[in-house]
Amino acid sequence: MSAATNTAPFLTALLSKLAPGTHARIGARLAKHLPDLYQTLQTLYGNQFSNEQAYATWLTELLQVAGEAVAARPLPLQVLDDARSTDKNWFTKENMLGYCCYADRFAGDLRGVQKRIPHLQELGVTYLHLLPFLKARTGENDGGFAVADFDAIEPRLGNMADLEELSTALRAAGISLCSDFILNHVADDHPWAVAAKQGDPHYRDYFYHYPDRTIPDNFEQHLGQVFPQVAPGNFSFVPELQAWVWTTFYPYQWDLNYSNPKVFADMAAALLRLANRGVEAFRLDSTAFLWKRAGTKSMNQPEAHQILQALRSLVEIAAPGVLLKAEAIVETAELPAYLGNNDGANSKQECHLAYHSSLMAASWVALAEQDTSLMRHVFAGTPAQPEQSSWLTYVRCHDDIGWNVLRPEAGLKTEDVQQRLARVSRFYSGEGSYARGASFQANDPAAVHGTVGMAAALTGFSSAHTATEKHLARQRLLLLYGLSFCFGGMPLIYMGDELAQINDEAYRQVPAQAADSRWLHRPVWDDELYAQRHSGSHDAGTVFNALCHLLPQRRQLPQLAAQEARQLLKANNPAVLAFLRGSVDDPLLFLGNFSEHSISLDMVELLADHDIPGRGWVDQLSKLDVDLTVTLQAYSQLWLVRKQGNMTQD
Repeated sequence: MSAATNTAPFLTALLSKLAPGTHARIGARLAKHLPDLYQTLQTLYGNQFSNEQAYATWLTELLQVAGEAVAARPLPLQVLDDARSTDKNWFTKENMLGYCCYADRFAGDLRGVQKRIPHLQELGVTYLHLLPFLKARTGENDGGFAVADFDAIEPRLGNMADLEELSTALRAAGISLCSDFILNHVADDHPWAVAAKQGDPHYRDYFYHYPDRTIPDNFEQHLGQVFPQVAPGNFSFVPELQAWVWTTFYPYQWDLNYSNPKVFADMAAALLRLANRGVEAFRLDSTAFLWKRAGTKSMNQPEAHQILQALRSLVEIAAPGVLLKAEAIVETAELPAYLGNNDGANSKQECHLAYHSSLMAASWVALAEQDTSLMRHVFAGTPAQPEQSSWLTYVRCHDDIGWNVLRPEAGLKTEDVQQRLARVSRFYSGEGSYARGASFQANDPAAVHGTVGMAAALTGFSSAHTATEKHLARQRLLLLYGLSFCFGGMPLIYMGDELAQINDEAYRQVPAQAADSRWLHRPVWDDELYAQRHSGSHDAGTVFNALCHLLPQRRQLPQLAAQEARQLLKANNPAVLAFLRGSVDDPLLFLGNFSEHSISLDMVELLADHDIPGRGWVDQLSKLDVDLTVTLQAYSQLWLVRKQGNMTQD
């Protein structure tokens, strides 16, 4: 019996319980997405119920929550849903641009963020990711990632009315608001955790808890450690429970037990409530960790993907204008699954967006080694994304650059992987280089540590003393952003990068931040730099003006839409990255020199295997024609397009 047949009886019953005004909006969505939702959740949770009817009853209750969300959805968001249901690829187009920041570091609070909308518009931002702004744990809270209440705003940032006002103002400016939604864990002062501490058996089962170390020690044999220096291990003893609780990250962040269907239902309901507040996108934090399995790393498990697939189906039913973004910092081979697949009858929709973390890390390796070979392996391992999905391409974020995601590609050389990646890590911590970053969680000199630091500090602005050194630093920064603009996806600017803002050393004086070196690249907005943004005599101005030149060019190039084809080319120099975007008839050719030396390329040789002429190209950035021999200056980039009317074969 098909899933569609299984769902038919209680689909009708469910619609009968909803307000008549919701039928037209939800009926067609239910008919389309309910079979997949039913089947996915049955695979996940069917064995948790005594019989089929008990499962159907639970699913009906879940769908009633979705129906209530539809009924309560404000009219402007309903209009948005309708528009985006018509144009399912609205977020994959070449005009998309993201911006990421903490509300307090950017503008003080949510009302302050609203006042900075003109800055976002000047850049052309269409998507604003505000890092955690929900009510966080009292005391240490991992920069807000230890959430104490999904239905309240952190008091110092404002309240829910401020959030709704901000989302409305952003939407009027053509900007979608993205919120972090921490799927994997809650704070130890979240009401569920508090109830568990008080002995409530219902909520104790929202978490993994063990009376002794037997099972945790068995798991630990295969688990990695996220914060080995300040939070070693994956389990913490909780005196109130007299048990060991699973805490992948910090001891005050309790992992949720998604084998309990009640956890899924409550988390889905919380997400839909926020969607009705005007949040148009959710960064789903730590998606790779959602399911635990003994004898494995408890990452990237099939059930984690099923949880995300079920959330996607629910969103398609209740709020189809909303995007889901997977934060899965995993190896390249594991990444595509977080977008779903186009596998015919077995195709699955998962998240709309996923961070391409290995591309980001590989681009920094290319700068350090002045060699793009590792990045080319990442390219080769990145398949075309499924329909209605896109990569999130970025240069920096609020976290460290994690080099270990590149172990498979780094091992393709004869050199030892550990030595190679450790050398890159040391390079960006300033060992004999222009970079001025630092190691993250550095308690073992032989380990491969992540890297922290603002993009400007890592590309050489902090160590530059001469005009030439500043020029090279700027070229490096722009090259990384140029790659993120052209690879294929939604590019993201991290706050301060557009103004060449450098590291914030003041975090060391703040007790709640001093143990976490990631605050080095979480600076407070600098009004002085902002005032210099149009000045050609300041670093802030030269970088801002250069980015404001690149971005309009991107919006004029349909070849850079996320769904357009991408093809890697083989250049005659390992420092050069060359790839095509778009069709053979109307391609864009990206050329990037990741070295400190100028390099000449023969266009005919470069394109010989692709039936594309070597003559008749113009650089979209400079508007200058390109000869058959192209010279790339140190750390420079070209965005080449075919000259109109000149498609003659050489």
